[in-house]
Amino acid sequence: MPPKSVSSTVPASPTKRFFIEMLTRDIELQDAILDLLDNCVDGIQRSHRGNLSVDQPYDGFWAQITFDDKKFEIADNCGGIPLSLAKKYAFMMGRPRDDDDSDIPTVGMYGIGMKRALFKMGQSSKVTSQTDTEAFQVEIKPTWLTNDSDWNLPLNLIASPFKETGTVIRIEHLRDGVSKILTDDGSSSFHKTLLDLIGQHFGFIIKKGFKVFVNQKEVICRQFTLLWSPEDTPEKNRIAPFIYKARLNEVDIGLAIGFYTPMIGSDELDEEQVTRRSKEDAGWTIICNDRVVVYNDKTRLTGWGEAGVPNYHSQFIGISGVVYFKSNDAWKLPVTTTKRGIDTSSEVYMYIKDFMREGLKKFTNYTNTWKFDSETEKKISSGARSIPVEALLSIAPDRNWTRVHNRADEQKLNLPLAMPLDQDPKKQIRFTRRLSEIATVSKYFFEESSASSAEVGEACFNHFYEKASKTK
Repeated sequence: MPPKSVSSTVPASPTKRFFIEMLTRDIELQDAILDLLDNCVDGIQRSHRGNLSVDQPYDGFWAQITFDDKKFEIADNCGGIPLSLAKKYAFMMGRPRDDDDSDIPTVGMYGIGMKRALFKMGQSSKVTSQTDTEAFQVEIKPTWLTNDSDWNLPLNLIASPFKETGTVIRIEHLRDGVSKILTDDGSSSFHKTLLDLIGQHFGFIIKKGFKVFVNQKEVICRQFTLLWSPEDTPEKNRIAPFIYKARLNEVDIGLAIGFYTPMIGSDELDEEQVTRRSKEDAGWTIICNDRVVVYNDKTRLTGWGEAGVPNYHSQFIGISGVVYFKSNDAWKLPVTTTKRGIDTSSEVYMYIKDFMREGLKKFTNYTNTWKFDSETEKKISSGARSIPVEALLSIAPDRNWTRVHNRADEQKLNLPLAMPLDQDPKKQIRFTRRLSEIATVSKYFFEESSASSAEVGEACFNHFYEKASKTK
């Protein structure tokens, strides 16, 4: 006879070591720190729903990051963590879909950012937070990390510890690799990289008033601007960006692309390595709920090199574009779970990418049209003004806007650009010679050997053109 069946259970819960190792394995230290800054911004949104000014919604708010080889700390005045949120899910490994933050413009969807950062950096951490009505402290000790039978954390109510509402997260017992990286003398490569990354990913928020300090040094961000000729400029001399605006599936979208600086000339192409202009300022920047998730991309991810758009080349160094997505439901945004990338399978992103390519084609074609007469083009673009992208995306539609698919909430502004009218167009002459030979000819024409290759080439042509003209 077969044995009588007996019901039983086996343990299936994860060990903390496995959970923590898997949670932190694929995130870089700087991304973990950016996650903590995301939480600061979420605190502003959460505690000031509907009470933020339009122009400078983050004015007066700050976050201060300090670290050395023994500890890491981030402090802010961003409203604090409500006690109810702390008790429900703030310290859980994940959060429910219908949580209290489901109606604020965040990019956090899974509720793991803060915990992942804590575990990534150290074995001991303390979170102290104060709102208008309460204050609490939660501490994670090394012994908790090794106890698989207890996943709860002690929460202690405390008297108000700060002068204003906010949160302080302090991490100690740093992991060996992290301790080595955070050994900072103010000029380390990590310190500089972190300043640059924060300036990139939180640039829009910083421009709207938020201040961030890293070991007492304030983060500076780049201003995103595009050239636009004054309204009274004749069409033949006009420079204007391509702009698209829509509301699709509860997501507000704004797109602007154009020249952030005059297009590069042939002489600058010859001496690209010595020019002050940087190709890092070109390409597409994608922003979700004020956070930059893609910065100055020049690959197929953003439409370069596909569907009739040329691959990025140094002659397109002046072209820059920004796409802005905003929604109170983070799940509708085309952002990856890392918050530092775009979900290319997102329907809204695949749809918007067509307009990104349309804008790219417009300005790469313009560049190709004018590349043999860059001097004339520079006269045209020098009359244009630099307009902040935020201002461009807030422009009210007028008679120059056209509806897309006849939808009132989907429109684009696609003004014609200046085109060459010369019946005797210019053509570039390009050849190479050794530096010693160029220096010799430079001395012949200019009595010094330091003239640029472009100046030497032009002097040679002018010299022989004048002789040839006399023989006609």
